[in-house]
Formats: sequence, C-alpha cells, structure tokens
Amino acid sequence: MSVNGSDQDTIAINDRGFAYGDGVFETILIHAHQPVLINAHLDRLERGAERLKISLNRKLLEQEISDRYVDLPVQGVLKIIVSRGLGGRGYRPANNNDTTRALSFHPMPDYGDQPVETGVDVFVCQQRLAIQPSLAGIKHLNRLEQVLASQEWPEGDFMEGIMLDMNDNVIEGTRSNIFWVESGQLYTPSLDRCGVAGIMRNYLSEHIDGVLETGDCSLTRLLKANEVFLCNSVFGVWPVKSILSDGVVSLFGGEPDNRVFFHRAHNLFTELLKNPDAAK
Repeated sequence: MSVNGSDQDTIAINDRGFAYGDGVFETILIHAHQPVLINAHLDRLERGAERLKISLNRKLLEQEISDRYVDLPVQGVLKIIVSRGLGGRGYRPANNNDTTRALSFHPMPDYGDQPVETGVDVFVCQQRLAIQPSLAGIKHLNRLEQVLASQEWPEGDFMEGIMLDMNDNVIEGTRSNIFWVESGQLYTPSLDRCGVAGIMRNYLSEHIDGVLETGDCSLTRLLKANEVFLCNSVFGVWPVKSILSDGVVSLFGGEPDNRVFFHRAHNLFTELLKNPDAAK
C-alpha cells in the first residue's frame, strides 16, 4: 500500500476521509499488468473531487500510480482513495488541506462458476437510496446505503442486490450498474438524483448505439424486461437470469443465445481487454 507516495499502510486518525467519509475513490481492474480504462477512472475521480471542492493534484497522483506500475500483477484490482486530508474536529474544512492519496492492490475476486455463461441470480434490496443530486454520479467515500443493503443478502447463490430510490425507481446494484431491454430498446437508469455513474456503464453507453437513459423505471417495469444485465469495472458484464422480489422469482433471457444486447456488451468488454491502448 502507498500513502502520499510512501510505502505505508496507515493514515492519521484525524484524516477527514476516516472521520467524515470526506473523499472519493476508484476501483480499477488490472488485466495483463495494465490498469483498464485508467484515464476514465481518473477523470471521474477528478470530477468527484471538484464536486466536493477537494483540491486534487492529478499529475502528482498519476506519477504515484506510474511509480507503482512495476508492482501491477497479471490480474487484480487497484483501489485509489483520495480524501481531503488532515483536519480537526468539526465539519467545516480548512482551505489549505493537503489531500491524502492511498493506493492499494488486491487480488481478483472469486466470482464462482462462470456467471457470464450461466447468468446470475439477484434480489431486490429493501434499503433505499436517498435522493441527493449534489452527490449523484460520483463515487464518494460514504457507502453506508450499500453496506446496509449488503447485510440483507439472502441465502442462496445470489450475486448482486438491486437498489431503488426513495420513489421506488430502479437505480443500480450495490456494486454495479444495470441495463434492461424492452421492445428491442436498451435502457439504463438516469443517475442525476442518486447512484454512481460507473465507468463500465459509461463505456458501454458510448459504444452501443441508441442506449436511452430514463429517470422512471419502476420495479414492475424492470420485471417485464426481455433482458437484464449488470456491469462494473471489475467483473465486466453479467446477464441476469432471475430477480427475487418479495418472495417471487422472475426469470429473464430464456436461452443464452437470446441475450442479444448482453452479448453485444460482453463482446465490447472482451475486446477492451484485448486492446492495451484502449485500456490505458
């Protein structure tokens, strides 16, 4: 682990990231010794810092990441945390804080038996996402809604939980974004009021023609979809084969060959991993 460019695994107890969740973070796939879509991740990190009015020296952070390239494994995960830095008691930050920048490497998660081929079972969380446009889209350090939702995990081979907002609109998974197909059209929820604008979500939306964002997707609408799939930067793209809601299981996609949009999205992710230039 690296903190502000030095090998260490501790931060000060009065760091505002620890005290208030005052910061942003990124979780980046490492594939073939390369951080995938690193510039897109740093762009979002920078946007999040700007939203929180945290002064981030991107060139310094990029240099610290570059210095660690020799440590990059064949495959794994790089996590970047940027907090506002040290501060005293009280919410009001000082204007001259130096950020805390932490880099850590992690093994690739074990997702079990081929979820890309078989599809995944998911459930609907009771925990709702608060509507907060000031924080919508960015990946800030306050993840308590996701922590609470993840404690609802039912028994069985469930791979993800779907989260709704306070108006009962479908927004995202606890760690993923969601797409669905109805009448031959691909949709994804609008994230202008809550949720995280995922890097893989944005990549797929840019490379699949005609994706529509909607701010009005009830659970009833989602459960009537022809296809549903999830994505994030680490696992890529997973087709959803069932959704558990209030004790009722809804099935999706039929035979694997019928998952037309999922295959298009998964092929984009596969090609991304083959192209080192696109992955930088």
